[in-house]
Amino acid sequence: MSETSRSSLLKARAIQALWHLLSHGSPATLWRLARRLGPLVHRFSPRERQVTEANLQVAFPDQEASTRRRLARDSLRHSSATMLELGLAWMAPPARVERTIRAVHGRELLDAARAEGRGVIVLAPHFGNWEVLNFWLSSHFPFTAMYEPPKLDALDPVIRAGRERMGASLVPTNPRGVAALLKALKRCEAVGILPDQEPDWRGGVFADFYGRPAYTATLLPKLVARTRARVVTGVARRTTGEGFEIHFLDADARVHDADETIAARGVNASVEAVIALDPAQYQWEYKRYRKTPQEQQDDPDHRRYRLYHR
Repeated sequence: MSETSRSSLLKARAIQALWHLLSHGSPATLWRLARRLGPLVHRFSPRERQVTEANLQVAFPDQEASTRRRLARDSLRHSSATMLELGLAWMAPPARVERTIRAVHGRELLDAARAEGRGVIVLAPHFGNWEVLNFWLSSHFPFTAMYEPPKLDALDPVIRAGRERMGASLVPTNPRGVAALLKALKRCEAVGILPDQEPDWRGGVFADFYGRPAYTATLLPKLVARTRARVVTGVARRTTGEGFEIHFLDADARVHDADETIAARGVNASVEAVIALDPAQYQWEYKRYRKTPQEQQDDPDHRRYRLYHR
């Protein structure tokens, strides 16, 4: 084993051990830890702080700067909580995880679709704790989701085991995975899609997200065009110190449009609607506006249109 491989394995084992330790914590304990960790991330992680603040300025331009700064700090606390809760979602006894889910709103949307002989596409943005959402979905429905292995290879079996333990089927982020999603929908099952992750240049279109063009994946309209699936947005909203509440909302009607750009606008509007439940719980530190229309058009001056300069 090379020195690099040995180092990666040791790092993965340390992370696994930490998740296992944290899996014994209650939501209240983990939230108290996040409240202490979040300010450290805000202070000592300039990249996360700057991206969060840039995105919030786009989303809420009319807010006072002090309000946005406070929201940025709260957002990084929630992002810290999500990381601390991974052990809970992946390793704690299933009955204990189930007890942390205090309420489920909108389940009737999924039940009605399956009763009608339709599959369900769940748009699951980076809000609250999406791993708890995966736990609940795969506990109650046949559920398939795309999965991209982590950069640290040695963590792959740990993460895969955590996400699959309640019966979820993980498929690759390639044409074979898309085919598996289609088959699941035709069996009237549920599938999960990340609506706010930036695709490569061949897999998306620009559509407004809070009024600014964001490169948005076109996988959803491709799936909708070939199935009768119902589209809902799903999140696990953190009730700080208590647990989680699952919310399912009907997606914006435009997601069913045959025009991929119009459908992408519907996707982004659907994400905005769930963010409104609690803006602090959205993962604003993701570079949602990394790509620009000017870059796609090979504008030689495209760099000046970037929102992020690092």
